[in-house]
Formats: sequence, C-alpha cells, structure tokens
Amino acid sequence: MAVSPSSYSDSESFAAALHDLANRLPDLKHGKYIQRALTVLMRLTGEEVDRLDWKILSAAMQDLEGGFQTFYPYRHIRKVSVFGSARTPVDKPIYQMAVDFSRRMTEQGFMVITGAGEGIMAAGNEGAGRDNSFGLNINLPFEQGSNRYIEGDTKLVQFKYFFTRKLFFLRESDAIALFPGGFGTLDEAFESLTLSQTGKYGPAPIVFIDNPGGDYWQSLDRHIRDHLITNGLVSPNDPSIYTITDDLDQACSTISNFYRVYHSSRYVNHLFVMRLNSELSDQTVEQLNRDYADLLVKGRIEKSAALPAEKGDDTENLPRLVFEFNQKSAARLGQMIRQINELGALLPESNHPERK
Repeated sequence: MAVSPSSYSDSESFAAALHDLANRLPDLKHGKYIQRALTVLMRLTGEEVDRLDWKILSAAMQDLEGGFQTFYPYRHIRKVSVFGSARTPVDKPIYQMAVDFSRRMTEQGFMVITGAGEGIMAAGNEGAGRDNSFGLNINLPFEQGSNRYIEGDTKLVQFKYFFTRKLFFLRESDAIALFPGGFGTLDEAFESLTLSQTGKYGPAPIVFIDNPGGDYWQSLDRHIRDHLITNGLVSPNDPSIYTITDDLDQACSTISNFYRVYHSSRYVNHLFVMRLNSELSDQTVEQLNRDYADLLVKGRIEKSAALPAEKGDDTENLPRLVFEFNQKSAARLGQMIRQINELGALLPESNHPERK
C-alpha cells in the first residue's frame, strides 16, 4: 500500500514513502518523468547548494504543486487571462468594460484567470462570477490582497514567486486580454509578446483593450513600429501577434474566432501538428502551401490523421495538418491560423470551441 504524503511526520515514514515510490515507479503512468525529477534532486544533494537555494527550490515546487492541483480538474475548458491595473477605481468606465468582457467570455464558455487583486483583476472575477473564476494571488508587502469575488474560493492559488505565478497565467490560458495598467501590466504584456514571438506561448490570441477612443495601447503600438520595427529589432510581422481594440465585440470575437477551426497544436518529433475542428479541403491546403511556404524547413503542409505518438490523446479523432515548421516565424504562423479560421463560415460550426 502506498504511503500517504500526509503521514510524512518523521524521517522513518518519509524513508518508507521513498522506498515505496521507488518500487512503484516502473508501473506509474508518468514514471520516467518522476524519476527524472527525483534524479535532479538527488544530484543536487551532492553538489554545492546553499540553504537559500534549497528554500527557493522547495518553495517553487510548492507553488507548482498548488497550481497543478487547482487547474487539473478544469484542464479541458479554455481560459482567458485578464491583466490590468490593481489601482483602477470601480467607477471608471474601463472597470466596467473589464466586467462586461469577462462576463461575455464566460457566456461563450471560457473561464477567466486574474491576479486576484483589486481594480481590473476584481472586475475580471466579478464579471466571470465565482464559478468561472481563478485567482492567482502573489504574496506582497503592499497592494495585493484577494478581492471579494474570489476570496475563499478553492480556485484561488497563493504564490510566493512571480515566476511560478507567471508560468500558470500563460500555461493555463488560451488567450490574453490586457487592460491599461502600470509596471506589472506592462511586464505581463511584454512577457506575453516575447513568449508568443519565440513560440514559447501559444499560438493564442493576445488582445489589448482600451477605453473608447483611448490611446494607452495605440501609443505602445506606435513605439513598437517607430522604434523596434524601424530599427530592425523585431520583424515587421510581429505586430500581428496582438490586436488592439476599444470595442468589446471585436475583443471577444478575436478570441472566440481563433478557435473556430483551429483547435490546438503540438510537436511530434520534428513535425508541427495542428489539430483542427473541421477538415480542410484539398484546395485550401494547396492555398496554404502557396501562401505560407516560408514557414517550412522543407516539404509541404499535409493533411493527416493522429500520429502514432498521439494515440489515446483526447484529440485523436480530430483532423490535422502536419509540417516541418521553422520555429522562428510565430507571427506568420498566427496569420496562417487566422486565415484558416476565416474558412469557418464554409465549414460546420464547432458546438464547443471553448473545449480543449
């Protein structure tokens, strides 16, 4: 019988648990990854590692444990992370826009993730409602308590470190919505853009939302175009990673339409596998090969069923496109996905685009 982690009250029971785990490793579903993690820890015990290093490692693992356990039951539901200022008063129009946006996204079947604080974060949880909300709180000496819309909920996670908290914002979200904010919001904005540009996040929509007629995000876009693109610091295609709007209809449709035909993607060895909600015609695939040949290392974009490595996956029955992606043109890949989704009017509509 396996030893329960709750019984690790002394070194003897802990040693017994380790022995039991070692015996069960060959039969565990993810045994090779568990062994890999344990091997790293064992290797560290023989190296010059300070007490502070061990405190950071153990606290980070506790952060990860809390996030994994909280999100696992909801892993098949699409989610949108909502970022914005903690200092936005409830009587500001942008606060109500964040409430309305979050409510409309949950009406489309998405759940909402916020930083659990006040301002735009509270608006996100208020609009989504407790049942459809997550809160990822960070322990700070000021400004960051949990808002009343998520306080006490089982989907509220307390993090010690920003880096583990940020991991879950992006790992668990299928879209990013950013409202005006301060340093923290801009940090989250540029992290989302950087990880999208480098292929470490997504493909997924990123939407910057402003007050009607507002200039907060447009001024950022001008800076990107006038300084980054002009000086060759980013690709001319990179602004297509994000959408700027002051219209909630456009903000919501940008996110929901992204998953109209496109479902998800992954790598299987050297192949990029794009799962679709509906099979594309041969003529459409030919058009994609003509329009996006620059994405390919070699070969062509081909239609495919699930590859052998995907057997047993929840998406096994979905049609696929497979190709050797160059892994450096994430913005162009997003353009290709949007072109595929424009075919949605010609294909059977997915009943649940919010389902992963």
